[in-house]
Amino acid sequence: MSQTALQKVQDHARSGLEVRESFFEQYSQLVVDVSRAMAVRLAQGSKILFCGNGGSAADCQHLAAELVNRFKLERPPLPGIALTTDTSIITAIGNDYSFEMIFEKQVQALGAPGDVLVGISTSGTSPNVISALREAKRKNMVTIGMTGLSAGEMLPVCDHIISIPSKDTAVIQEIHIAVGHLFCELIDHYLFEAVAELEPYLTSE
Repeated sequence: MSQTALQKVQDHARSGLEVRESFFEQYSQLVVDVSRAMAVRLAQGSKILFCGNGGSAADCQHLAAELVNRFKLERPPLPGIALTTDTSIITAIGNDYSFEMIFEKQVQALGAPGDVLVGISTSGTSPNVISALREAKRKNMVTIGMTGLSAGEMLPVCDHIISIPSKDTAVIQEIHIAVGHLFCELIDHYLFEAVAELEPYLTSE
């Protein structure tokens, strides 16, 4: 028997709530640690790049906008770049080389040692995201992977992994953006509200 529309709403809300609670119960400290690592790099003059496909590409653009404009706090713009938005670059690379290289070549051109690459893939196996993370590792960048239940091929190419305990793409994406918002809030916390908390890491990183 098919579900009613109301049942579908309630089931999705319940599933999302359970996964969200499970993730933050286990990994809140990880979110703090990753946010601090990003803040350290920004404090040292580096920038944050984002890449992903589909809904994850939209998240890249969203989070880059939060950095460049602002999140909640009034503060100077921060350098965030979504590698998903320049259609001329993406189609040129896809046409001349391959879709797998659309982010990798941008990392080659725009990434520098000390920069951060955030690769978002709900499956953990998106070839173009993996290629970009691999290139970022070669350039001595900090690599952060955001994925679902299985980190897949991300594990060997990421310094930090945000793994959402679900196989439901929609739920994974909803929690990815919640984590992304926390990255933005905690980056602001470390850079503009609690600078003394960051200082020990600036000398040790």
